[in-house]
Amino acid sequence: MIFKQLKKLTLFAFASLATLPMAGQDLLANQAPIDRKMKAVDSIMMQQLIMNEIWEAPAVDLYEEWSNDYTHVPANLPDSFRIDLRGFCMPTTNRVVTSNFGARWRRQHKGLDIKVYIGDTIRAAFNGKVRIVRYEARGYGKYVVIRHPNGLETYYGHMSKQLVTENQEVRAGDPIGLGGNTGRSTGSHLHFETRLAGVALNPAIMFDFKNQDVIGDEWTFRRSTYNNESSQATRLRGTGGVYRGGDGLNYAELPNTNKNQSNDNVRYHKVKRGETLSSIARKHRTSVSALCSLNHIGKNVTLKPNQILKYK
Repeated sequence: MIFKQLKKLTLFAFASLATLPMAGQDLLANQAPIDRKMKAVDSIMMQQLIMNEIWEAPAVDLYEEWSNDYTHVPANLPDSFRIDLRGFCMPTTNRVVTSNFGARWRRQHKGLDIKVYIGDTIRAAFNGKVRIVRYEARGYGKYVVIRHPNGLETYYGHMSKQLVTENQEVRAGDPIGLGGNTGRSTGSHLHFETRLAGVALNPAIMFDFKNQDVIGDEWTFRRSTYNNESSQATRLRGTGGVYRGGDGLNYAELPNTNKNQSNDNVRYHKVKRGETLSSIARKHRTSVSALCSLNHIGKNVTLKPNQILKYK
């Protein structure tokens, strides 16, 4: 009797052990989809945390706050600061710089003007977060400001349309607007600024629009050498000394080195309120016909204040 009971217990034990692997496999099989979902959730959360850190630092070393209220947020410009230029995207594929950074018409021009046409796609230069999307009738027109992880803030002005919203996260190359002629502008172009701690720096130091490239993987701002570097960058990557006027230039007005006709004597006139072709012609001792021919305009054109005209 005891033997029979022991036999039953032994058989039951073997049967139980035999079913354990199958139960374990069933449990794992049931758990697998949950694990995959949790892994996906964890991965998304981790990526979001990483991106948040990238977008907030090292810019946090320069900026004490994030504000959508002020275009230029005051901050303390360091004596030196290394700017990572990797992962960039040119904001436009157009290569023509029409106006340099620096003194212009008794005021400071805080960026570069790049010739674009209305509707051309404007793209974010680096990964970042949109801080300002606004319209300024007497200034930038429709413009966007983006803060980047490398410490820079980039400004994109005079656009016809903005394609992003404030606090939106963008990646390098994302469309952020369309080229235009809004605000204080006399011709379609992109006004492009690079600011560090709220201070405008010459974009030509870092960006080479003619070659659609940046100067290297990084650039270090130093107070002691900045002015010399800015001057050199303008000579190398600005208008090349051909044109230092303003915003209203188009391709037809750019000097054409393929023409036999020399442009060495070409000069530029900024139209003042109330001026006409006749008064400008008299002032510069030329003719209305010559002005019209040189600027590809008709005699009945309506001149706008700040418009740029060529004359010889």
